[in-house]
Amino acid sequence: MKEYDVVVIGGGHAGCEAAFAAARVGADVLLITLNMDHIAQMSCNPAVGGIAKGQVVREIDAMGGAQGLVTDAASIQFRMLNRTKGPAVWSPRSQCDKVVYQRAMKLLLEETPNLDILQAEVTGFLVENGRITGVENQFGDRIPCRAVVVTTGTFLNGKLHYGMRNFPGGRAGDFPSNALSTALSGQLGLRIGRLKTGTPPRILAKTIDFSRMKLQEAEGQEEEFCCWSREQLPPLPHARRHDMPCHQVYSTEETAQIVRDNIQFSPMYQGVIKGIGTRYCPSFEDKVVRFPQHPVHLLYLEPEGADTREYYINGISTSLPVEVQRAMVRSIPGMERAVISRYAYAIEYDFLYPDQLERSLRVKSYRNLFSAGQINGTSGYEEAAGQGLVAGLNASRLAAGKTPVELGRDKSYIGVMIDDLCTKEIVEPYRLFTSRAEYRLHLRQDNADLRLSEQAHELGLLPEKKYREFEAYRRELERVLAVCRTTKSSGKPLLVHLKDLPDGISREEGMARLPFPAGLLPAIPEGRTGRRVWNELLVEARYDGYLQREAAEIGRMRKLEVLSIPEDFDYSIVRGLAGEARQKLERVRPTTLAQAGRIDGVTPADIALLQVSIVRRSREESAG
Repeated sequence: MKEYDVVVIGGGHAGCEAAFAAARVGADVLLITLNMDHIAQMSCNPAVGGIAKGQVVREIDAMGGAQGLVTDAASIQFRMLNRTKGPAVWSPRSQCDKVVYQRAMKLLLEETPNLDILQAEVTGFLVENGRITGVENQFGDRIPCRAVVVTTGTFLNGKLHYGMRNFPGGRAGDFPSNALSTALSGQLGLRIGRLKTGTPPRILAKTIDFSRMKLQEAEGQEEEFCCWSREQLPPLPHARRHDMPCHQVYSTEETAQIVRDNIQFSPMYQGVIKGIGTRYCPSFEDKVVRFPQHPVHLLYLEPEGADTREYYINGISTSLPVEVQRAMVRSIPGMERAVISRYAYAIEYDFLYPDQLERSLRVKSYRNLFSAGQINGTSGYEEAAGQGLVAGLNASRLAAGKTPVELGRDKSYIGVMIDDLCTKEIVEPYRLFTSRAEYRLHLRQDNADLRLSEQAHELGLLPEKKYREFEAYRRELERVLAVCRTTKSSGKPLLVHLKDLPDGISREEGMARLPFPAGLLPAIPEGRTGRRVWNELLVEARYDGYLQREAAEIGRMRKLEVLSIPEDFDYSIVRGLAGEARQKLERVRPTTLAQAGRIDGVTPADIALLQVSIVRRSREESAG
């Protein structure tokens, strides 16, 4: 068969972004998926974005990726979460038409140059002299390639649980990928663990009494994930409506009692499920058992699309038997007559321990093998897509004989996530939060392009037309910032907003003092610019001092990032190093001193000793 630069295994959110990124930088790419009609399937909630996740989607978009523009095409409701808090934690979220999302992503990939798609199951790898030279599928095809990206999601030895009944599957309606899991562990010798996630039931709208629930409408503001103008975007299918509401409702004490009465039928609590579930998205039975002080729990009814009447019950994921699910659902106000169209289930699956990866998402023991998404121990469409972009980019760079690229913690939430995966011990599905980022005021959802688009263009991810558009926006922002920092105002036009505003202050200072700085805009004689410029300007003015302090901390951290640790460094020669620290450093093999300091169990004292040893070795090598 034809030789490819990059083969991507799996057509979920990580695989789509990996294939799209690799093809954009010029690699010849083959995406292999079990079912072409399920590319980019929204297996769980029909939404993209959320706390920290929305920032990741904006970062993917800033680097020319697919998830943001496809989400906008499929969006049926947009909201900015955390608006009542500071801009560091504002997070965009879109409710999506899941059918349109899948169709739009499939079409985008089909029309991407250098990108082929094959419906098949990869069953093994071709290996020569410790290097992967290709993959093999169930038809006996041997497909040669220069690099491989594994993005198998929940399909490796996947098992679905409905009470005490269980069935093999990567998700409901799809077969698992068992042979590939065996190949990863047996053929390649990689360490594999077991995780668990789940999904709630779906119900039919005609059996719901929405009048007994709280309406949650779209915000009405014309915001999107994609920052590019319409002229830059490919024609894609779009959702028929963009104003579909969600609904809030609470479970009842009866719901909790039904769970308690049937907990003996929970595969999780009976030890049938061995995989560990996500701490921050627990099943409903887990909520009842772990939080008995809370008799009721908030639920959201979310539409699954503009052309379906199925609703997703966010907050009631469960693995209890189907007859128990029916009783649970009908104990909720407005759902007394609800009909379930798809039952909830838990799914167990194999994953790779991510401490086997470099921050480029390359597997340490196989220099041309990469992995991304849930196979790395994460949860969420957004986390998967962010990893996919990095893995696809680096696989294409390796195929072209170039060095891999790493995104730092100071540049992106994607960098925060990947660094966490490579340095921390992952024993449960990893989920991003704004609290995981040390520099979240710099990593806002509104400035992703300012952080990443320049680098994306240099790497070939961002096409020239989009880069010129970004440059125009950046120049306009810099112009307005310069005007505000140098031009003085008498303060009189602002008295209606803040009567005691003194004369002689800069407009930037005035914005920082105003409780509602948008009222300042008409007082600026240079006129209005785009809404994005003003939003960025207001944040810069109001949080200037905090931003400067955070920038200084980033500078200190970068000095430690510059101090690299040799790949063959012998930690046993470091005198005084704690035993736990030595073991974890040997296992993780960090590449920089800063990364070593983020490993659980490694103390500042250990880092000081390590720094002395590294500097001493460097001097000895320099001396000859």
